[in-house]
Amino acid sequence: MNTEDTYRALANHLNSFPQGFPSTEDGVELELLANLFAPAEADFALHLSQSFTPLDTVTGGLDLLVEDPRSLVKAMTSKGLVSMKRGKEGVEVKLLPFIVGFYENQVNRMDETFARLFERYYSFVHQELFSCEPQFHRVVPVNETINTHIEILPEDNVMTLLSSKKAWAVLDCVCRKQKQLIGEGCEHPLRMCLAMSDFPNAFDGLTEMDALDLEGALAILDEASAAGLVHTVANQKGNISYICNCCTCSCGILRGIAEAHLANVVARSAYMAKVDQDVCIACGICEERCQFDAITIADTAEIMSERCVGCGVCAKACPELAITLHLRPSDEILPVPNSFEDWLDARQQARGLG
Repeated sequence: MNTEDTYRALANHLNSFPQGFPSTEDGVELELLANLFAPAEADFALHLSQSFTPLDTVTGGLDLLVEDPRSLVKAMTSKGLVSMKRGKEGVEVKLLPFIVGFYENQVNRMDETFARLFERYYSFVHQELFSCEPQFHRVVPVNETINTHIEILPEDNVMTLLSSKKAWAVLDCVCRKQKQLIGEGCEHPLRMCLAMSDFPNAFDGLTEMDALDLEGALAILDEASAAGLVHTVANQKGNISYICNCCTCSCGILRGIAEAHLANVVARSAYMAKVDQDVCIACGICEERCQFDAITIADTAEIMSERCVGCGVCAKACPELAITLHLRPSDEILPVPNSFEDWLDARQQARGLG
């Protein structure tokens, strides 16, 4: 198999994952893979799945392009292409998907060349990649914007989510960094993405992110909402390990709303904004802050429920406290997969993969 065929086979392999890696007419996906995977790495990746598998099982009987598979796996792990762990049968390894996976892991390795390759690829596949349900991400609201008479659903309580963890860190947003590298950066702050772990001190000593305590993580969350950023997490109820603070100007997912007018690229929260008409002074701040064009100003602010994602950014910015989030009718609340495995199963079925 020649090198181009290897990258094409890897692209097809990645597209067989529930997350997807669609092909394009001009083949930019092959250039993108070649930028990340050396030929020997691409050849090895063809034999990996999304499940951890003992390295000896993977390499057994294979005619690999390298003599030392363990060194290869270490190199690929350092590049964020695979994940490895110590298992009962020794080293185990799995291939990461494109999104959410090895693309996000390039945040500290990305250069202009890769950023432009991604932008070309994104222009071809954003609708196919991000409109499929269940979506990659779901919106979680700013807690203090929810009506005080409503009990916050556990999966939507971002404060509880943070406080349940034992380690926290902040790192650069890969999406805003990618846009900056091609000269299209926005004014939103860059170092805004939160990582979380159930293991104490999990992020200590890492150079690509800054370890935080809980107070520091909550401060980042507050800074993000004050900047008008939208909190999003993995579209599942349990085992959440990150909080993205997103904008429609740079976020690879939310850009689909602003640029392609796709309504379903992110799963909305279970809430929607409502305006107290007796309090609203029609100042227009909420309209300016809403990234989803869900608010218009007449005598008072008016919310278009079909556009509102329930993020609470408008309510956070309202100087009169005229806007609060209210629970949607039960038939409008989108189901949230219980686990990542449930998400994978649903996504696989939605893509017709069996």
